[in-house]
Amino acid sequence: RALRRFDHWTHVCYTQRREQNGAMKGSGKMKTRMNGKTVLITGASSGIGRAAALAFARQGASLALVARNAERLQAVAEEVRALGAAAEPYLADTSDQAQIEAAVQSALACFGRLDAALCNAGIYLRCPAKDLSMAQIRAIMETNFFGTLNTVYAVLPHMLAQRAGSIVITSSMDGKKGVPPDAAYAATKFALNGFQQVLRQELRGSGVHVGAIFPSRTDTPQIAHVDCPGITPKADPSRVANAMVKCVLKRKKE
Repeated sequence: RALRRFDHWTHVCYTQRREQNGAMKGSGKMKTRMNGKTVLITGASSGIGRAAALAFARQGASLALVARNAERLQAVAEEVRALGAAAEPYLADTSDQAQIEAAVQSALACFGRLDAALCNAGIYLRCPAKDLSMAQIRAIMETNFFGTLNTVYAVLPHMLAQRAGSIVITSSMDGKKGVPPDAAYAATKFALNGFQQVLRQELRGSGVHVGAIFPSRTDTPQIAHVDCPGITPKADPSRVANAMVKCVLKRKKE
């Protein structure tokens, strides 16, 4: 199917979702802990985002998939549908507040609700601090920090209104201890860690859960050029995805 744009949805979306959910229930091959739930994932076209989409699909969730690369995003949506789950792709750059807000509104119009949002979109920059330009620092901050906040503030009013939902932020072990030469990247992750810690405390009692994931080096396209020593090889994205599922189901803080 053609990639769904923000301002265009029809009754077909509801029909397809019912048909796919029915097939999923009848297959006997899927877990059902998230049947009837909808999960929005940013950065869903590859790496951890793609793995998370497949992991939540296997739990019975419907997926609203957000990313910038149309071809790869469509491919992930097809993979999710092949598992028997509903999936709708939405093109958006999370660093653009209007784009992510439009994507969230379109997902709400299609699925009716959002039960979890995985704020996963991000970029990586490997450069010694002394060689960084302010333009580079601002660019990575726009995507990793402000892009995540754009997503949080796009879904938060809806979740507060329904007094339920999970917001899970993909941070990094670099958000706990900075390692050279990742100064700019680590700064974005430290900022996210501080923000989500405060948000979690402020939302206590609201019904909205806030959690964070802190992956180590993970085998994703954005760090394909980074060599890791054999003693600490890159982790499989599916391990991070499974941690995300656990974070949502058990409402864990980390």
